[in-house]
Amino acid sequence: MGEHRSDFPLFPLGLAAVPHELVPLHIFEDRYKEMIGEVLEDALEFGIVWAAEDGLKANGCAMEVAEILERHDDGRLDILVRGTRPFRIVEEHFDHIYPSGEVEFLDDKDESPDAGTLDAAHEAYGDLVEEATDKVLEPEILEPLSAYEMAATVDFGPDAKQGLLDLRSENARLRLLTRLFRAAVKRLDFIERAQARARSNGKVRFG
Repeated sequence: MGEHRSDFPLFPLGLAAVPHELVPLHIFEDRYKEMIGEVLEDALEFGIVWAAEDGLKANGCAMEVAEILERHDDGRLDILVRGTRPFRIVEEHFDHIYPSGEVEFLDDKDESPDAGTLDAAHEAYGDLVEEATDKVLEPEILEPLSAYEMAATVDFGPDAKQGLLDLRSENARLRLLTRLFRAAVKRLDFIERAQARARSNGKVRFG
């Protein structure tokens, strides 16, 4: 059993976050201004949970406030938050003006990292970074990176990040990321080739 927290502040949003990810938030509703005020006062975590079309997801990511970007005169806040650890909602509570609940922080299963799986994920991530930014990541930069650390820097959709949050195996997360990174490289390569063709003759040719 993982650690439980009985009264954990929850922030349902149209996104999923993962540990290590930095997420900018604009806090404007009174209930969330109160929630973040308490989080800041007591240096607490709170949880981002994906409010998908089919309902609130059970697993979310705990967040800590990394930086207060701006305090507005009317009480609104612009903050930067950082993902810390995944959790599961055990029971929703309605004791506060803002959403909260009992949560269990989720531990990974006990397993050894697979060297081939790790290498494949690092290679695919390096290829994606190079394709997107022309920056080559040296081995000493790539080798320490976990699945969450790599995923935190890529703007996947919420489905992909929720899939990572739901996995309790680092090897499984690395395998999923390898597929996602390779698919992203193919999309970027296609866009680049399409733009080059468009520049050359004003039309994009398919096939």
